[in-house]
Amino acid sequence: MLDNKVAIITGGSSGNGRAIAKKFVENGARVIVADLSEEVREGGEPTVAMIDRFKPGAAKFMTCDVSKTDDLEAVVQAAEDWGGLDIMVNNAGILIKQPILEATEDIFDKMVDVNIKGVYFGSQAAARAMAKRKSGVIINMCSVAGMRGTGGFSHYNMTKGAVRLLTYSLADELGPMGIRVNNVNPGIMRTQMNVEDDPVIGTDTGEGYLDIIPARRWGEPEEVADTCLYLASDLSTYVTGTSLIVDGGLLRI
Repeated sequence: MLDNKVAIITGGSSGNGRAIAKKFVENGARVIVADLSEEVREGGEPTVAMIDRFKPGAAKFMTCDVSKTDDLEAVVQAAEDWGGLDIMVNNAGILIKQPILEATEDIFDKMVDVNIKGVYFGSQAAARAMAKRKSGVIINMCSVAGMRGTGGFSHYNMTKGAVRLLTYSLADELGPMGIRVNNVNPGIMRTQMNVEDDPVIGTDTGEGYLDIIPARRWGEPEEVADTCLYLASDLSTYVTGTSLIVDGGLLRI
């Protein structure tokens, strides 16, 4: 499905990003795993090492802080040197929960730098490369938190809501250049964000959330990866400017 395509996955060392990198390579792509560290938050061997075991040379790691435009531009240039960037997955993101009355400027700035600035300038760097060939796909990792507000998550909701509207704007602007731009909006997935950063999975209170999810289970990173594969492939050539929700029916909208 992605034969001879070159993809960048930011935040590709762990969680959804790791699953996306593996899925893309399994379907013929070569991937650059762009992250702060090769360490896998869930444990286990680094993503590139894992991929090398079944397809040597199809993945490589680059250190990338998405809040730094120079890092993003360097990763895109590496993809260009590797044959040309076809797919950009702006997956890197952070979640730090703070009630509005206790929120600090430092945490606010960190959330904006990674979750908004990283996606904006990651998209810009990718689009500049893709526009030369009038072809490309940008996939932004949003969240159900970007579609519905929840107390205690105001700055996270804000950043993900910004990504959603950014995607729609970019789809309009970049469509005539042959570039498709879409969101993926995961619900409660089995990643460290929902195990450690905001403990839901594995806690008594969190497990109660299963009663409001029609699928009655947590989502898996591989299911986010399947959705990204669809958006990255020719199965979705007329799909742009939209949000695909992967939440087991949590929002039901």
